Amino acid sequence: MNSFRRIEIRRAVPDDIMMIASVIVETWRTTFRGLIADQFLDAMTIEQQALRHARRMRVAGVFHLVAVDMNADKVIGFANYGKARSMPPRFDRELYALYILEEFQRAGIGSALVRSVAAHSREMGGSSLFAWVLSTNPNRSFYKRLGAVPVAQGQVALGAETHEQVAYRWNDLARLSGAADLAA
Repeated sequence: MNSFRRIEIRRAVPDDIMMIASVIVETWRTTFRGLIADQFLDAMTIEQQALRHARRMRVAGVFHLVAVDMNADKVIGFANYGKARSMPPRFDRELYALYILEEFQRAGIGSALVRSVAAHSREMGGSSLFAWVLSTNPNRSFYKRLGAVPVAQGQVALGAETHEQVAYRWNDLARLSGAADLAA
């Protein structure tokens, strides 16, 4: 029998960094094993990811939201986002990272995080959102289910390998955030 879990989505705080880092490492290893070199995945450390995201958390205009399992007081997913880094100006906001621990996937937590990102992006004057996703990511259909459309292709270096990626874009942050439903 599954026990009821209460999940809270909130702004991340510095005390969340180690749990965010743990989510990254575990999610990459469970999602990308067999798709990305084991050497790269096995070399990932919680400490490296914690340093990386602690630095990101101090950058103006970069935000982290966490999904917390309140039963265990544990971060089980997160989203990292801010101003677009690498696309033309018409793409004004970017979802840099979205990770949910495997046991919590397909429960609506990722959707709730993306909707929260969209709502906050709208509050800050954003009009669109995009995310780079590895083309071999088995969860790519998630972005399409939320209404994102592929708009660009690129490559990313991961260790000694280069991987193809696809940029997915949402054109309507009001709709994505659920605000359009409230106005109707």
